[in-house]
Amino acid sequence: MADSPEFGKVVVFGVGLIGGSFALALKAAGEVEEVVGFGRSVATLTQAIDLGVIDRVGINVGQEVSDADLVLLATPVGQMAEIMARIAPYLGPNTVVTDGGSTKSDVVAAARHAFGERVAQFVPAHPIAGAENSGAAAARADLYRERKVVLTPLPENSVLNVARVRSAWEWCGAQIHELTPAEHDRVFAAVSHLPHLLSYALVHDLAVRDNREVFFTFAASGFRDFTRIAASHPEMWRDISLANRVALLEELDRYRAQLDELRAVLDAGDGQRLEEIFDTARTARRAWQLGQK
Repeated sequence: MADSPEFGKVVVFGVGLIGGSFALALKAAGEVEEVVGFGRSVATLTQAIDLGVIDRVGINVGQEVSDADLVLLATPVGQMAEIMARIAPYLGPNTVVTDGGSTKSDVVAAARHAFGERVAQFVPAHPIAGAENSGAAAARADLYRERKVVLTPLPENSVLNVARVRSAWEWCGAQIHELTPAEHDRVFAAVSHLPHLLSYALVHDLAVRDNREVFFTFAASGFRDFTRIAASHPEMWRDISLANRVALLEELDRYRAQLDELRAVLDAGDGQRLEEIFDTARTARRAWQLGQK
C-alpha cells in the first residue's frame, strides 16, 4: 500500500503564480489530498479549478481553516493582515500557517497582532521565484524546483512546525535557507526591491516623455534585460516597497551615492576610474553568475 500524502488539506489564499505553483507542486509530488482555494476574484478561482490548481473553492473560512494541515497566504503582503485576522479565531490546534511574502518584518508584526499567543503556529517564508506574469494561468508545478526559499522562523515556533513548512517547500523542489526577518528585509531591499524600483523608474521616465515612441522604437536588448521586471505586478510591488520602505530607503540612498560618484567621474572625464568601477562590477557579476550554475 502506498504511503499517504504528508498533507491532508492545504488551504491557499491567493491562487495565482505563487500560491498556484505551490499547490501544483504538492499535487505533482503526491503529497496533498485536497487543495482549497480562496481569492478575491470568482473568475480566477474558477480558472484555478479548471486548470487543476485547486480542488474546490473555499466558502466558509472558519470551516476550512479549522481542520487544515497547512494554510498558505500567497496574496500581496498588503492583504495579509486582514486575512490573518479572519482566520485567527478558527485555527485548528495542529494547523500551521505560512506565507509567500517578499517582506518579513511587517508580516511577522501582523501575525503577532492577529494570532497573539498562537503566533507559534505561523512560520514565515519567502520563495525566491517569480515571473512577470500573474494569475492562476501563470502557475506551474516546477516553479520552485532548484530555487531558494527563505524561512524566517520565530522564537516561538516549534521545531515540528518549522519542519512541516520546510518539508512542504522541499516537496516543491526548493532549496531551504534561514534568516531572521530583519536580516531578510535588509538583504532583499538591496538585491530585489531596489532593482524593481529602478526598473520601474527608468520605464516611467521614458513613458511620460512626449517623444516616448522614439525611445521605445529603438530600445533593444540592454533595455529589455534591465527593464524586464518592470512588467511585474504593480499592486504587489507597491505593497512590497511600502512594507520594506525603511531598508529600501537606505539602499536607495546608497545607490544615489553611487550615481553621484559616477556623475562626478563622468563630469571629470576620468576614464580610468570609470573603468575601475565597471571592472569591479563585471567581476562580481560574473562570479555570481558562475555560482548560479
